[in-house]
Amino acid sequence: MALSSSQKSTTVRPSQRLLRAGFRTLEHVAPALGARWADRWWFTLPASRVGDLPPGGTPFEVESEGHTVRGHRWGSGPVIYLVHGWGGNETQLARFVPPLLAAGFSVVTHDAPSHGSSDPGAVAGQGHAVEMGRALDAVAAVHGPAHAVVAHSMGGLATGLTLRYGWLGTQRLALVAPMVRIGDHLPTLEAGLGFGPRIRQRLKQRAYDRVGLSVDEVDLVCIAEEIERPDLLVIHDPADRLARYDSAVQLVDAWDGARLTTIDGLGHHRILRDDAVVRQVVAFVVAGQLDELERSA
Repeated sequence: MALSSSQKSTTVRPSQRLLRAGFRTLEHVAPALGARWADRWWFTLPASRVGDLPPGGTPFEVESEGHTVRGHRWGSGPVIYLVHGWGGNETQLARFVPPLLAAGFSVVTHDAPSHGSSDPGAVAGQGHAVEMGRALDAVAAVHGPAHAVVAHSMGGLATGLTLRYGWLGTQRLALVAPMVRIGDHLPTLEAGLGFGPRIRQRLKQRAYDRVGLSVDEVDLVCIAEEIERPDLLVIHDPADRLARYDSAVQLVDAWDGARLTTIDGLGHHRILRDDAVVRQVVAFVVAGQLDELERSA
């Protein structure tokens, strides 16, 4: 439910000029048709590279809303769910697996519908945060309660939605470069395609009809007001061009006890491969286990 990095560019090329001219025309003469095309653009997933996973993972399949979701599980112990973002796949969080295993955890990853090795979701090649959240819930229903969830980008929104609707609970939540609210990306889409308020209004209605939530409801800051909040760590780069840093600051301010770590120069995807980021997330997860042991002593 967002644009890919290439689509987000505001550099105007000849093809973009034609595209924007077409949407400006539709804004005036056929806004419903314009909203239908904008809807397709907004929900279509970008391509992503599938990397390698650490050895030893046991593959699994679960069903989510009639679609097969595939993933892997390593180890035994308290369960850590690693949740990829928009257009991503389970291999993007592979660096987190070995240190979490070494710390005594079981690690579970999966590909959301229409992502990676999983089957298409409700619409092939398209997806949204609610569908991603329900897939996470289906995986958790099989693999057990979460000690912690580590989520990237829109995976954070998907996890937040599971917390809001009771599909999943967790003691600790680490968000890396989180996409805090879908509404952050609507102005970018509007500027990129060149449409105005008539198409925007109809696009919001189409999104609601598809997802079952308004654009304003798909917002971690709002979700934070409605849930029992786990301990939260947010790691973000202010120069991230795909997920807004100022929204992450707002989220931390709204979440009692949350911590924000600012990392410079890593952007939206390279942040997942940074050793210092991995170490900080693992330390956060391990600290939660120590807290739990002290409470039970």
